[in-house]
Amino acid sequence: MLLSALRKFFKFLLFLLFALTLLAIWGFVVEPRWVAHREIAVEVPGWRGPPGLKVAVASDWHIAHEVRHVMTIPRANAIVDAINAARPDVVLLPGDFIHGRGEDGTTPEQVAAVLGRLKAPRGVYAVLGNHDWWTDGPRFHRALRAAGIKVLHNEAVPLPDSPVWVVGIGDLMSGQSDPVRATRRLPPGAQALTLMHDPASVRELPPLAGLTVAAHTHGGQVWIPFVGSAVAPHGWPKDQTHGWVDVDGRRLYITSGLGVSIYPVRLNMRPEWVMFTMSDRSRQ
Repeated sequence: MLLSALRKFFKFLLFLLFALTLLAIWGFVVEPRWVAHREIAVEVPGWRGPPGLKVAVASDWHIAHEVRHVMTIPRANAIVDAINAARPDVVLLPGDFIHGRGEDGTTPEQVAAVLGRLKAPRGVYAVLGNHDWWTDGPRFHRALRAAGIKVLHNEAVPLPDSPVWVVGIGDLMSGQSDPVRATRRLPPGAQALTLMHDPASVRELPPLAGLTVAAHTHGGQVWIPFVGSAVAPHGWPKDQTHGWVDVDGRRLYITSGLGVSIYPVRLNMRPEWVMFTMSDRSRQ
């Protein structure tokens, strides 16, 4: 009787060990590298921009040299190729381009050489994230701009050949966020493509029609059903770290990003880049 119970117990332990091993392989090896390409239609009443405007959003790359940090330069180049193959009209890059603070020798110039390969006829626009500022914000500005990327720091610029604007808001965590300043130049009733690194910046963003996207959360990297993300930055709600969320009447999309930070694992929260297609709801 006792021997039979011990056998069942050891079988259970072996099964548990096997299951945990598979979970670890999935979370540390497979899912962090299983990038999703999402297609999302966005209907804006009275949209005045080009019909069917394709806006690619790719954030939180966390590029590094070391394989254990997931997003190596070759992998980042492959993602750039995939985005270019989808032929976006605009590319928005909401920050955190480097892993950590570049401790493994990765430089802003190496990151910019990868992201500078992105192609879009109406421009590639970026804001810096906290990791970029912690590494060297001014150096990142220079490197990205030298690579042909328009870096926006609490400012707005018109989208070429369109009445729509592109608004870039600085990073909140590093003390760079100023949404009011970013929108000061906009004409009344303006429509915009707005990008920010930290979604918490949206709380100070004046009401603005168009598309608003944010990053930073990584969707928590681990998503627990009926609970939300395992972690969320500085008090952000754990059930609002990915996808469409409403914050004080403002609607924005928070992307899960492409890389990893702090711990190199993802579970039930795939990395992603998103292609938004803009249209006028009133014409549907």
